[in-house]
Amino acid sequence: MINRVVCAQGALAELPGILASIDGRRILLVTGGRSYSSSGAEAALAKYLDHFEVSQFSDVEENPHLEQLERGLELYRSVRPDLVIAVGGGSVMDMAKLIKIFATQTAAPADYVQKSAKLSASELPLLAIPTTAGSGSQATHFAVLYIGKTKYSVAHPSMLPDAALVDPDLLRSVPPSIAASTGLDALNQGIESYWCVHSTEQSKAFAREAIELVWRYLADAVHRPGAASRLGMAIAAHRAGEAINITKTTAPHAISYPITSYFGVPHGHAVGLVLGKVLRFNAGVSDEDCLDRRGADYVRDTLIEIAGFLGERDADASAKAYDTLMESIGLTRDFRSVGIRTREDLETVIAHGFNPQRVNNNPRRLTESSLRSILIEMQDAS
Repeated sequence: MINRVVCAQGALAELPGILASIDGRRILLVTGGRSYSSSGAEAALAKYLDHFEVSQFSDVEENPHLEQLERGLELYRSVRPDLVIAVGGGSVMDMAKLIKIFATQTAAPADYVQKSAKLSASELPLLAIPTTAGSGSQATHFAVLYIGKTKYSVAHPSMLPDAALVDPDLLRSVPPSIAASTGLDALNQGIESYWCVHSTEQSKAFAREAIELVWRYLADAVHRPGAASRLGMAIAAHRAGEAINITKTTAPHAISYPITSYFGVPHGHAVGLVLGKVLRFNAGVSDEDCLDRRGADYVRDTLIEIAGFLGERDADASAKAYDTLMESIGLTRDFRSVGIRTREDLETVIAHGFNPQRVNNNPRRLTESSLRSILIEMQDAS
């Protein structure tokens, strides 16, 4: 298969060349329930897929669950496709990557997810065509999978899609609320990747581009969508994906998962609820609690750099500007309004959001006690 990424208006015109490189005629098409049609992707792809045997799997909800994956694998086994094509948002991308990797394993998916078996490489070709601008999942080698309300991350180098066509024309029908949440996710990933303890010069270049593009185009993409804002957000999301593919995410993402799974807050919004507070928290880094091998001064300089990307002078001003952006695109910062009203609710977030691995990606050590203080302060301010 052609290993290619095209991020431009009209990117779908590259599809015939990719399909011509496939040795076979059977395609498993992984899509959302409504977005495949409403985005215009169904009409746009029809002429290219006409001569293939296409089976569609659209049983994909936000935040993929094990039961959905098992149904997808059952369809895979009946079809035995030569190519998987994912067309949709981040959850669709994740589901397609999960089908790709688990289709070639011998044990049950839960065994690999819960680390009792080791994943082996999958040679099944995967083409990713996103219809939202946010997760950048088409550029990463990992995926989210829920078992019950517990979130797991599945990762393997061969989960990275073999090709991606990122066409902003497919963003035309994205509702403002989804554009806001997914766009904020791209910003969150850019910021977290930039300050992550695993950042590199390459990841920081990707992250900076994502941050600056979202900061420039997100409000327009929500309120006044046009060709420029759609292209800007499409590129931003892809760059954010490339950045976290190197670094992974940090504390805000870890905290966000139970806010989504237990309180139903869309992912990008859930991360946004806490990112400003964690930004301020990280600004207080000291030599004693710094987790970045490059030192506390480096972390403080990094936060000043992030502030500069937002046109601000320091971390506090950045957090205020971030919160203002959230409000301007219609995303509440009020804990109580999203259902987090009691101390018991906060303990649910802490119990299921204090992921040691992701917390330790954060440049400043976040303890359970300090997380509790941050969340109580947010709840009291609601």
